[in-house]
This record gives sequence, C-alpha cells and structure tokens, in this order.
Amino acid sequence: MEILPWMDGALTTEIGDVPRVRAALGLRDLMGAIMARWGIGRMQYCVPPGLYAVGSPGARSPVLVSANYKLSFDRLRGALSGQDAWILVLDTRGINVWCAAGKGTFGTDEIVRRVQSTGLDRIVLSRALVLPQLGAPGVSAHVVLKRSGFRVIYGPVRVEDLPAFLDAGMVAEPEMRRVRFDLRDRAVLIPVELVMGAKYALLLAAAVLLLSGLGLDGYSLARVRATGLPAAGLILGSFLCAAVLGPTLLPWLPGRAFSIKGGALGLLLAGAWAVLGGAGMGASWLHAAAWILIVTALSSFVVMNFTGASTYTSLSGVLREMRFAVPAQLAAAVVGFGLWLIGLFVRGA
Repeated sequence: MEILPWMDGALTTEIGDVPRVRAALGLRDLMGAIMARWGIGRMQYCVPPGLYAVGSPGARSPVLVSANYKLSFDRLRGALSGQDAWILVLDTRGINVWCAAGKGTFGTDEIVRRVQSTGLDRIVLSRALVLPQLGAPGVSAHVVLKRSGFRVIYGPVRVEDLPAFLDAGMVAEPEMRRVRFDLRDRAVLIPVELVMGAKYALLLAAAVLLLSGLGLDGYSLARVRATGLPAAGLILGSFLCAAVLGPTLLPWLPGRAFSIKGGALGLLLAGAWAVLGGAGMGASWLHAAAWILIVTALSSFVVMNFTGASTYTSLSGVLREMRFAVPAQLAAAVVGFGLWLIGLFVRGA
C-alpha cells in the first residue's frame, strides 16, 4: 500500500489493512486545492478509488461515498473531524460528484463494483451507503440494493451539514436538502474558467491585432496601433468581464438560459464601450455594429460555459440550451467579424 501525504497509517480489518486518512487538511492539500481551482493539474488531481477510514470506524460506523476528485474527497474528510467513518471512493475519472453523476461515472454500476471489490460487506454490519444528494441523478437506489445488498441514503447537499446529519441518526432537516448556488459557490468557479478560456481569448485578440493593419492602401502598422490594439484590448476586456461579472451577477441578469444572461451582459459591455471609448477607436458605424455583435456573442458564450457547473440546470438542460445558443453565437460572431473587416476597407462607413 502506497503511503500518501494525507494518510495516517492504516486500520487492520478482516479484509486487511485499510488506509486511514487525516481529517485535518495540511498545507499541501490547501496548495493543491488552489492550483486545481486555477486549472493547474486539475484533471490529474485525484485519489486512488477504494475504501478509507477516518478516525477508528467499526462494524456499525457509517459508510460515506465520494468521488475520487481530490477536492471532493478533501471536502468530505475535512468535515469529519471527530467522527469515525468509512469513506468509499468511486472511480469518477477525477470528476466531482455532481458532474460525474451527470456523466454516469458516479453511478449505480460503479457503486456496486466498488462495494464488491473492497469487500465492504465483510467489514460493516449496517447495510447502508450515505451518498451526497447531488449524486442522485446518476444512481438507481433500488438497483444498488438489489445488486449489492446495501441501501442508499442521501446525505445533505452541503458537506458542512454532514456531522449534524450523522448525529441526528441520518435524518436531514429541510434546509439540508435545499440546493443553493450563492455568490461563494459561483466565485470559486471564476479562476478555472479564466484559465481555460484565456488562451482562446488571446488567440482571438492576436488575430484581430494582425488583421487590423489591412486596408485599401495596403498593410499599415499605424493602423495596427490605432485600431488593432484597442480592438484586441476590447476582446480581452470583454472576456475578462464576462468571466468575472457573469457568475457574480448571475441571479440579477435577465433571462433563464445562461446564454441569454451572457448576451444581456454583452450588450451592457458593448454599450459601455460605445459611451466610454468607442469614438476613441475611430469606430465607423460598421465597426460599431460589428463590436456590438462580437462582444455580445463572446459574453454569451463565456457565461454559457458556467451552465455545466451550476446546480441550476441539468445535463438535458445544458444540451437543449447549446442547441439553440451555439448557432446563434457563431452567427453573430461571423457577421460581426465580417462587418469589422469590411470596415477596415470602407473608411467612414
């Protein structure tokens, strides 16, 4: 058994030694979490699936099920200070519980497979598995019971409520079942979205900068400075504003679909550009129309990406929204860039 930094020895059981994990998170755990939030090594930030012990669990201790995404695993063990429990970690390919449930990796087959492979029935007497409530979309509880002999109990939405849930005999208060997506939940998603989208925004800004020198009189570096630099800045600024203000202002942006919320934010950003800086870019009416379309499409797309990270929506809702939103965003962007290119050759139009 490989000893990892977050382990604390092993617990001897009938099936052999089970790794014991620390409930207290260390500096390496916190640094790893920060790096994962910024998208650094995020897809490799996982723990080996299997059975783990927290404290000194026995045959009647609760069995809590988690994903092998280390942020999910760490949140769970960090909430179990002073508790004796088993943690059954599923192989979700390094994806968090809610997303893995939608993808099917936090699901019925993997639960049954992991129960059988760990020999859990030889360790515990109580035939119950406590699953995160957000994992429910991927699980058929009656099938798990039929195939493994373990019944499924859904724990609270938030891991912070888990100790109270366990102390109350695994009974959840109504507030524990309430799904929220408040400012803190939304804000922690911003860094990884910035990192994931930045390279595309930079490529787009670079393309605009390069093309901006075109004109009827040939290629002009002066035009690159006068038109290209502000245009590239507008793209990068719009991306940054959409990635930060989109999730921050989400409940107050109009519309239900995230793409519509992002489009509304884009119109606001384009309006602010027109009022504060559009004239300074020497914008013709063609370029003004172009940037309204481009900024709106870009903002709509960036904010739409948060759909898959939000508990507001389901997998089917995400797919349904993308079917109408992506073609509209693409059309607006293509028309916008077309108008912008034409504007380089038709001065004063």
